[in-house]
Amino acid sequence: MTGASEYLQEALAIAHRAAETQLGAIEVAASLVVDAFAGGHRFWVFGTGHSHLIAEELYGRAGGLADVRAVLEPGLMLHEGLTKSSLLERLPGLADVLLEVNDIAAGDVVLIASNSGRNAVPVEFALGVRARGARVIALTSMAHTAAVTSRAPGGQRLFETADVVLDNCGVPGDALIAVDTTPERTGATSTVVGALLVQALTVEIVSRLEKPNILRSLNA
Repeated sequence: MTGASEYLQEALAIAHRAAETQLGAIEVAASLVVDAFAGGHRFWVFGTGHSHLIAEELYGRAGGLADVRAVLEPGLMLHEGLTKSSLLERLPGLADVLLEVNDIAAGDVVLIASNSGRNAVPVEFALGVRARGARVIALTSMAHTAAVTSRAPGGQRLFETADVVLDNCGVPGDALIAVDTTPERTGATSTVVGALLVQALTVEIVSRLEKPNILRSLNA
């Protein structure tokens, strides 16, 4: 078996596991968003590091909901440097700044993606969202988060702050495949499976809306 074929086999197995086990959570999450829209409230998405890709998967996407607001803080993404992003997502208090400049309000729903669920910014962001009367959907790896301690000052991990949790079913450390030439594994799955889950969530939301506002590809 080649490395690529091994990764595809193992990654698809994780994707199948997520599809089989997370449907109920997706349905609960969809209900939160549909109820928020019905009440005139909003759906927000947020993630740090590579998890910001999950936020972007829901924001401005062809076939996706037009009524999505994304919190895309440049310093927490990767294009200003991996070290900077990694340090900032551990910084207590930064979430308060993000909440101050984004008008998340009571009745809104916020999806927060963090594979480990341990760093200060996503955890404190979730706590701040809840304090404002909004609801939290967490997308995380339960296997990974169970294997680590929190870096947030209060000691919580992301799943412990959420109204509903979507588990990407990934392994601790995210990477799957062992190779002989390095002690490190390769082949991450959090983005691949996370995107699958949030697209399923989108379809579930759209199927429940009477008049969904859907984006069409500009290149169609």
